[in-house]
Amino acid sequence: MTVKLSQRLLTIAHQVPAGSKVADIGSDHALLPTYLVQSGKVHYAVAGEVNKGPYEAAKKQVEDARLEQMIAVRQGDGLSVLEAGEVDTITIAGMGGSLIVSILSALPEKLKGVQTLVLQPNVAEDQVRQWLRDNGWFLTDEHILEEDKKIYEVLTAVKKDHADTHNANLYDESRELPCGLRLTPEQVISFGPYLIRKADAVFMSKWEHELDKLNRIQGTVEQSKLESSKKKAEELAAQIQGIGEVLACLRKGRL
Repeated sequence: MTVKLSQRLLTIAHQVPAGSKVADIGSDHALLPTYLVQSGKVHYAVAGEVNKGPYEAAKKQVEDARLEQMIAVRQGDGLSVLEAGEVDTITIAGMGGSLIVSILSALPEKLKGVQTLVLQPNVAEDQVRQWLRDNGWFLTDEHILEEDKKIYEVLTAVKKDHADTHNANLYDESRELPCGLRLTPEQVISFGPYLIRKADAVFMSKWEHELDKLNRIQGTVEQSKLESSKKKAEELAAQIQGIGEVLACLRKGRL
């Protein structure tokens, strides 16, 4: 029986190139690798998990599906479960952006031969985009979705010759919004060069919630008399103003 994926995992699965050899790092119950093999999209996968409980659950999932010859379940930290050149696609999902960056940075030799990264950070997506840009990866697509009242972003990147040039063009072309507002490079990294172009309802909802959160934080910080709090409040005010201007511009563009 083919496993059923959540919309979040299904979005990730759709980004995995057909016929690739994939490693799912932090695989939990190995649902994604199992689905990819059962659907015939890939014929070899590695499910990596650092914690014993999820590792055992992943092993059971693969054994129950009778896919032990096609899915290797391994316990280990991050990319340590891989041999260099073993896979050409890596997926990492369901953890913070800083942790994803840490995993990708810890053992760079394990990225040898990898051509595609599909990454789904729960927070700090900007850190992931910045790492990709700084390390020769070209961001090819971004997806945003809402499921169970949570909003997720899925980032797909490929190893590409002259990635610096391609990235420079991508991020620069995304700086000018249709209403005439010009974003800073940091804002494009934060909003996402593809997502800011689409600016769909889920995207708008995410950033409206972010704006509400920042306003609440600012209100709390402003009650403090510490000098450091004053500086923090000023930084928050600038951030709030920047996001507010972008959202107002995008709403204007819809009229």
